[in-house]
Amino acid sequence: MVATSELERAVNDRLAEHDLRYTAGRRAIVEGLKAADGPVTLPELLDSSPDLAQSSAYRNLSLLEEAGVVRRLVHGGEHAHFELAESLTEHHHHLICESCGLVRDVVLEAELERTLDKTFDTLAEAEGFVTTHHTVDLYGLCSNCR
Repeated sequence: MVATSELERAVNDRLAEHDLRYTAGRRAIVEGLKAADGPVTLPELLDSSPDLAQSSAYRNLSLLEEAGVVRRLVHGGEHAHFELAESLTEHHHHLICESCGLVRDVVLEAELERTLDKTFDTLAEAEGFVTTHHTVDLYGLCSNCR
């Protein structure tokens, strides 16, 4: 993950590109997502960030998503999960529990990631498609739900 000052600059630049300011509410969301141990729901974010006002959190999350600062993960659970955009952190995938909705980040070994990239590029090329990135999410049951 990028250093805090670098993260602040990157977020500020992305917001400026969308004519948005880096307000205290948006800063609280970014800091809450940075401190989280993986993707979190809005209720979890609100619980962990006492400075974050619920009244503006939904709107700010949406604006941060549009500006490319936040990524929304929708996996069919009761709540969407949110995380900082991968371009601000690192490339990763997710383990998703179909029972409790837990979402955990996983980082693959570099060699496996390169193999996946090559395989996906070959598949896409056969269809006349050019890939820009990929995501791999694994669904199942976490250790608590098994």
